Amino acid sequence: MSSKKQKLVVAVSSRALFNLDDSHTIFETQGKEAFCRYQIKHEDEVLAPGYGFSLVKKLLAINASCPDDPLVEIILLSQNSADTGLRIFNSIAHHKLNITRAAFTSGSSPYHYMSAFGAHLFLSANADDVVKTLDAGFAAATILCGSSLTNSSSQLRIAFDGDSVLFSDASERIYQQRGLAVFAENERHEAKKPLPGGPFKDFLKALHHIQSQFGSELSPIRTALVTARSAPAHERVVRTLRAWEIRIDEALFLGGMSKGDFLKAFGADIFFDDQRGHCKSAAQHVATAHVPHGISNEKLLND
Repeated sequence: MSSKKQKLVVAVSSRALFNLDDSHTIFETQGKEAFCRYQIKHEDEVLAPGYGFSLVKKLLAINASCPDDPLVEIILLSQNSADTGLRIFNSIAHHKLNITRAAFTSGSSPYHYMSAFGAHLFLSANADDVVKTLDAGFAAATILCGSSLTNSSSQLRIAFDGDSVLFSDASERIYQQRGLAVFAENERHEAKKPLPGGPFKDFLKALHHIQSQFGSELSPIRTALVTARSAPAHERVVRTLRAWEIRIDEALFLGGMSKGDFLKAFGADIFFDDQRGHCKSAAQHVATAHVPHGISNEKLLND
């Protein structure tokens, strides 16, 4: 398979890329027409970076080593119209971001263009769009914080929770429904059986493909698994990644300890977790994105 076919494609919403708080407030309080008038009136005013801006910039910087056959592409998926989206593209040009493809959907959820663009991840500030994207079988997350919390290193560092993010929530369901002892016994019994993949498996695989183009010391990307699991439940995780033939650079088995300090020590540019409580804690230290998938989020919907 050619490297072009294995290119990492990340879709980002306009509110994840830029700070659109003022215009979004107008949309919510005064409606769509007032929002459109505001955006057109201010279309020559450059937007400030949003929570996903630093991540996008680091992803695009990976292409500096292979400009003729880029390893990464960023797609803009926006609920703006093409008319109001002109401000977005003006700001993209000002910030010198190499983003040329976009879908403007005039208020409807843009998730159905993920497949057509071949995107591996959708990063958005709209939780409803994220849920629809996940339900359609793609990795997606709601970015919660970011632009003021940036890792100064040129290397892109991405951290993931395990269950319900990289892996399915099958084991997490056992833990929440039947308790820690039953969970631990199940993981011991199933230690040699790979875990089913979660919504971020393919995204991790695409990151691994980029890493494989470089030596481990020269890779522009470093990944980490940061999980509440501990021994002996760690064995199944290790064997699962081995079975997937996917490299993870660091694995932290915290046994329930708070993740924030560890994510800060890793220098994460972004952390993906399915549990809101973990996201809230982590967001004090690093940019964090919520993955509304699995049993923990089903409980929130039912409460």
